[in-house]
Amino acid sequence: MSQRMEVYGCTRCGSSVIVRRGGEGAIACCGQPMAIVTELESIEKPPEEDLMEAPAMEHNLNMPVKTVMEFIQKRMANRTTYFGVVAIKNPMDFWVYREIIFEVKPDVTVEIGNAYGGGALALAHILDNMGHGRLIGVDHQHQTVPQFIRDHPRIAFIDGDACESFPQVQGSIAEGETVLVIEDSSHTYENTLNVLRTYSPLVTRGSYLIVEDSNCHHGVDIGPRPGPYEAVEQFITETDAFEIDRTRESWFITWNPKGYLKRIR
Repeated sequence: MSQRMEVYGCTRCGSSVIVRRGGEGAIACCGQPMAIVTELESIEKPPEEDLMEAPAMEHNLNMPVKTVMEFIQKRMANRTTYFGVVAIKNPMDFWVYREIIFEVKPDVTVEIGNAYGGGALALAHILDNMGHGRLIGVDHQHQTVPQFIRDHPRIAFIDGDACESFPQVQGSIAEGETVLVIEDSSHTYENTLNVLRTYSPLVTRGSYLIVEDSNCHHGVDIGPRPGPYEAVEQFITETDAFEIDRTRESWFITWNPKGYLKRIR
């Protein structure tokens, strides 16, 4: 069953709080009460056959990595949320994003492919905590993104095909700003390669162009074939400005093998 949840926002700093269960007292931020912004429905529990509950780890230490990744994929696809909003992100990779963002301190983070907005909100909260930066989200539509995310002061969404929208994205970035790009759109070989070719000039030296879900058929048996992994391999043959930074795969399990592209020149 789904249930209604209230979202409260701070009119001063833009922070938001989701209330799953009501109680007594006021919710305050920046020395003043927070106002209710909107209501949304929590994610409906998926069918039991889709949950693929993982067995106890300590009794399965010899489980093949491929099987482990199948459990993680099911968990990500069916049950992963951020502040109550669907966020189909691998948590180990997302921790790496936090490290990269803190090191690079981008003025602008471009997320291509926003789905329900959970990932965009999580990125914006990192920027909130740093007190610096903004996010441009690009997708064909954003009607599936809750209003409180669309209203976040650090987020600007652009509707449209990523490559066709490039001039608008580029026009939103001032000369000299540091830029990080995360590609998470359709994952087809052709589209991923086109996005890499189109958006790579935006990425500043020392920053990254991250290609998500390059583990399609290179870790999990889903997604296009050829897909992002093969697009990265092709892109790297076309440029000497980027290198594949496999040190960012230090959790061993990653949804972005060969997907951390660092601009070196």
